[in-house]
Amino acid sequence: MADALPTRSALVSKVLPFSCVDGPGNRLVLFLQGCNFRCPGCHNPHTIGQCDDCGDCLVVCPSGALTLAEGHPGKRSVRWQAALCTDCDACLDACPRSSNPKTATMTVAEVLALLRRYGPLLSGITVSGGEATTQLPFVTDLFTAIKAAPDLAHLSCLLDSNGSLGEAGWQRLLPVLDGAMIDLKGWRDSVHHALTGQGRERVLASLQLLARVGKLAELRLLHVPGRTDFIDADGKLDAGLVTFLRALGPVPIRLNGFRHHGVRGEATGWQEAAMDELDGLSNALKVKGFGPISLPPL
Repeated sequence: MADALPTRSALVSKVLPFSCVDGPGNRLVLFLQGCNFRCPGCHNPHTIGQCDDCGDCLVVCPSGALTLAEGHPGKRSVRWQAALCTDCDACLDACPRSSNPKTATMTVAEVLALLRRYGPLLSGITVSGGEATTQLPFVTDLFTAIKAAPDLAHLSCLLDSNGSLGEAGWQRLLPVLDGAMIDLKGWRDSVHHALTGQGRERVLASLQLLARVGKLAELRLLHVPGRTDFIDADGKLDAGLVTFLRALGPVPIRLNGFRHHGVRGEATGWQEAAMDELDGLSNALKVKGFGPISLPPL
């Protein structure tokens, strides 16, 4: 197994060498390509799909950074030349599959090299997406390799996830996982389905499992005015949500307000969250004894 770790690879949408908003401290963030949710209000919709090499992005690229190259016999694939790219992101807007032609295949060894390059300035690594657990073998191997490396073992390994991973998958990951940040985008199943394209059961099960083993680093609640259902018109929390949160025990909660940044399609017409609405939700949670609560800078 140890020999296989460095060669395991993943499709990566973006790497942030330094981030202070994707977990505690200063973190390297790996955004993996591909997601099993279809959230209309996604802020990174280009990380959802997988490129099918249709070539639609080529005609809108102003710098010639994208080309169709011959690959396997009878198959042409989109190639991206980073040196020519101006990061205008016209290709992302043109993609009919909510994909990104500027992805890179990275091995565990290549990520370890990045961590060693920036290591003295880092507190840890966060793997995000898309949905990171859709490439679970890579994430597990990466975290295993970090824990096994004497010069990297001090780095914390966090996951930013939609919570859709099943219990068997979590059991594979838990031994090398320091914590997970999980989104809950709606309480009632119908609301969660409307906001993600999927039901809530796996998400709730993931939250319960992670809280039970002490690895739920953060529960993130998304407020979309007129659509989310955590709080009623009288400013009271849903009774079922209160019962669920109490059963989790003390868990840090982060409130996120819906914004238009990066959003496409129907959600561009949704109302943005105001700070007073997030303050109201925060106060309702604090009255019930939940927290600590953190708010986004709006």
